[in-house]
Amino acid sequence: MAKEEYLEFEGKIDEALPDGRFRVMLENGHSIIAYTAGRMRKSRIRSLAGDRVTVEMTPYDLTKGRIVFRHKDERPGTVPLHRPAPRRR
Repeated sequence: MAKEEYLEFEGKIDEALPDGRFRVMLENGHSIIAYTAGRMRKSRIRSLAGDRVTVEMTPYDLTKGRIVFRHKDERPGTVPLHRPAPRRR
């Protein structure tokens, strides 16, 4: 399936489920099960309950999706945690 055929929606993560999946409430009111995209996993981008995300879905199954982007936190006064990278052996 070509990239152009995917549908993109924005939503908010309601809860974390087992196996790296999340329950996401879309802006249109529908609730879906979504997993983190490989690029986000590779870049170690963590998603938590309450995060705003962009989800890609196939038009054939509108109950499942892939989280492709986590939006920046817009709350004032929050400082991102800086953790040193793990040491390579």
